[in-house]
Amino acid sequence: MKKFNITDFSIKWGFLIVMGVLFTMFSILEPAFISAGNLFNILLSVCIFGTMALGETFVLITDGMDLSIGSTAALSVMISAYLMVVLELGGLITIFIVLGIGIAVGLLIGFLIVKVKIPDLLATLGMMFLVQGLQYIPSGGLSIGRGAVIKNGREAMGHFSEGFKYLGQGRILKVIPVPVLIMLGVAIIVYIILSKTKFGRIFYAIGGNPEAARLVGVNVNKYKVIAYASSSFIASLAGILLAARVGRGDVGSQGTLLMDAIGAALIGFAVLGARKPNPFGTIVGAIFIGMLMNGLTMLSMQYFWQDFIKGSVLVAALAFTFGISKKHG
Repeated sequence: MKKFNITDFSIKWGFLIVMGVLFTMFSILEPAFISAGNLFNILLSVCIFGTMALGETFVLITDGMDLSIGSTAALSVMISAYLMVVLELGGLITIFIVLGIGIAVGLLIGFLIVKVKIPDLLATLGMMFLVQGLQYIPSGGLSIGRGAVIKNGREAMGHFSEGFKYLGQGRILKVIPVPVLIMLGVAIIVYIILSKTKFGRIFYAIGGNPEAARLVGVNVNKYKVIAYASSSFIASLAGILLAARVGRGDVGSQGTLLMDAIGAALIGFAVLGARKPNPFGTIVGAIFIGMLMNGLTMLSMQYFWQDFIKGSVLVAALAFTFGISKKHG
């Protein structure tokens, strides 16, 4: 019989125990926290950056980092609004165009990294600013909604279709938010790809030792491009969900999406002691951030303390995962 080891137990279950303790504490201090409505609100609050974090997971697995996902999502919001409100296109064609643009952004990033040999942080940082500026061009830096006056002085007369808005505002059985189901659907697909297919094993092999993967015949550059294209594609999907939720093109839609998404993906390293990017950990990390922010808000915690606490939790989780577990291993 294997002897119980407190360090092994802490590495594997410590984060989930902390999450459970916080959940219990919030429930005691504010009983409304545990209401069904609030729990669904937590899930709804994380579905945008949680979806983005799943795309970021692809890149992290290959030992990269995509800093452009927030700008890509915001660009998708503005393009969705421009296509439907200004050009009066339908929802379905808008979705295809926006997702196609997302893939194009990812392919360009991949090209800059594998062909031009720009380091991933610099390439994605540059694309972040490029895409961030690009989103303002169609509307002249203004938000886009029905009745908005665009650059040429013409009034926008289109609108978001009901089917499109359902993606962000709809509820199954009038209870379960559609965006939450979409996030979970993306999580399942990403899990299957990364855990049950040859592609997933190759991604992890590249992240572990790209040179060894290259020596056994893996086209490392191709898979890196696929990783960034996947990240941008999923970021565009998240942008579509955000546009559908707010029903307009808001120039300030990016907000903290980038940091929350990356934070969720990095926290995932600590879930079940994985010490590597994984979709299950990413979703748990997103829910943890949503739960923490919701609980602190309900306790009337000032916003700057919320950011400080969120950052402290991320640093602590990573320090524990890569510090204690490394020493133990």
